[in-house]
Amino acid sequence: MGQTLAEKIIAKAAGRGHVSPGEFVTCAVDLAMMHDSGGPRRVKPVLDRLGAKVWDPGKVVVISDHFVPAVDAMSAAILDLTRKWVAENNIQNFHDMQGICHVVLPERGHLSPGMFVVGGDSHSPTGGAFGCFMFGVGATDMAGVLVTGETWIKVPGTIRINIDGQLAPGVSSKDIMLHLCARIGMGGAGYQVVEFCGSAIEGLPMIERMTLCNMSAELGAQAGLIAADKTTAAYITAAGGNVGDYESWQGDRDANYLDTHLVEASSLAPHVAAPHSPANSAPVGEHSGVVIQQAYIGACTGAKLEDLHMAAAVLNGRKVASGIRLLLAPASTKTTAAAVVDGTMAILTEAGAILLPSGCGACAGYGAGILAEEEVCISSTARNFKGRMGAASSKVYLASPYTVAASAVAGHITDPREFLQKGVS
Repeated sequence: MGQTLAEKIIAKAAGRGHVSPGEFVTCAVDLAMMHDSGGPRRVKPVLDRLGAKVWDPGKVVVISDHFVPAVDAMSAAILDLTRKWVAENNIQNFHDMQGICHVVLPERGHLSPGMFVVGGDSHSPTGGAFGCFMFGVGATDMAGVLVTGETWIKVPGTIRINIDGQLAPGVSSKDIMLHLCARIGMGGAGYQVVEFCGSAIEGLPMIERMTLCNMSAELGAQAGLIAADKTTAAYITAAGGNVGDYESWQGDRDANYLDTHLVEASSLAPHVAAPHSPANSAPVGEHSGVVIQQAYIGACTGAKLEDLHMAAAVLNGRKVASGIRLLLAPASTKTTAAAVVDGTMAILTEAGAILLPSGCGACAGYGAGILAEEEVCISSTARNFKGRMGAASSKVYLASPYTVAASAVAGHITDPREFLQKGVS
């Protein structure tokens, strides 16, 4: 019996020739990523009590993204602690206020196919878009990794999601994931691996693949994976990273998969998830007409460069409806710079989008853009749990940047395909 891609990566990290689902193995960690919220402020007290040092500062990446920029004394203190810890531990790979960790990590060339990576955040599976096995751990496990350079894992099985065809105009990877959240359910993946494949995947740019792997967390997967190809190699090379022998990191044809789900991309409509779960997802028409007060284009799931291009395709020549706030928080400073150069930022701001700093921001209930009691928001973020973006009585609908932008113009949830078909009105 052959091995899945996940099993191959875990076997390498465990120094084994072969592993099987259900086994417990100890793995050497190739890279550990932390951010300011769950990172130094959580692990420093543990390491201090142990009198322990970081096993290899060159294999640790720290990114400040949750409390940036500081909006109060507490936020400033957390960032100050983060910066001091990084300096004290000689962490060279520190990206301070450069954007969201899941976007900055690959942007700076830190990921390569075949790596075994841990991240201090639940959306760490984003790294799987680059052929890595990357999963999220809590602060206690991260402290163990920082001291030993190792972690244990129960070898997961792999669920294959085969996506064929071509996405229609106005439909994106976010719509695929919202469809899957409804179909498989929150937690439906049972902390196994979800591997995406098929002709539709082959045609997607890396940033769209990142959205798929990112939201595998919403399916309850431990990791999301996409086998590396020429598109992967081109992105990593441009980012200054090491491609390595990427063609060798593929699952075997006779590997055993727990289950296979088939998705026909061309038949998918734009989707919207109603409060308070991504699993409350349905085609946009089922939520059409819901009045909003705020539209939010942000987060690791919905504010990368291609995401901004989607919004601009709808907003070009149009204006945000009177009384509606369209907030824009690009996923990284590099995203902002690229959107300025190619004219995307001008389109968005001329339409009425309000530019916010790069960072997690309102997605996680931090900083600018949080919601008041009873307010309704449509957002490009990955989660819409009760109270996540502000007041407990607020309501958050999830959608793609296409749908968020169209809804901002209409003043209520609407199908973005109508705007793309009509052109500028």
